[in-house]
Amino acid sequence: MLWPALRALYHGPLSDDRLRALTDEFALDPTPRTEGPGAAGSVAHRTFTEGTARLTLDLARTGDFAWVLTLFHDGELPGTDVVEAHRSRFRAALDRAGLTLVQIDPPATVDEVLTAAPETGPDSAFGAHWPWPHDGLDRVWPRLGVRADAPRAVKEVRLREVMRTPAWPTAPEALRQEAEAFLSGV
Repeated sequence: MLWPALRALYHGPLSDDRLRALTDEFALDPTPRTEGPGAAGSVAHRTFTEGTARLTLDLARTGDFAWVLTLFHDGELPGTDVVEAHRSRFRAALDRAGLTLVQIDPPATVDEVLTAAPETGPDSAFGAHWPWPHDGLDRVWPRLGVRADAPRAVKEVRLREVMRTPAWPTAPEALRQEAEAFLSGV
């Protein structure tokens, strides 16, 4: 089974020449990946080892102008240095291709965080009531898609986003106080 270690979502048109340049830059085989999540959209991939980890780099298309570049692992998570090296390569190559960053997961900087417009009506993802029994940020971060070791700025963006939902006033008081203290740097 393949698991994503790093996933970059970009948007924009990609000409055949730019697609070829992108696949060449990452030494991708121009055949679709056939296993793991998102294989149906795969357009090119490459499997390799880094240390003892077996990794797969995949380029997929989702929709007319949406592109996903993913570094997968098969169970042994690659080291942080490997993930960060690929993050830098992803960003540089996709920027050169003229695509627009939508999101990188896990995010390392604020611009890699996808934030939705605040929902204030009954269709909010959270609804009008706090959906989790957690009363501490350490247990809420994973629910917000934030790693414990994520940069503080990434945590702030995600926290402010959840605080704009209609459910926030119904969150446990201790959690709301901890969130305010976190954002004020206390």
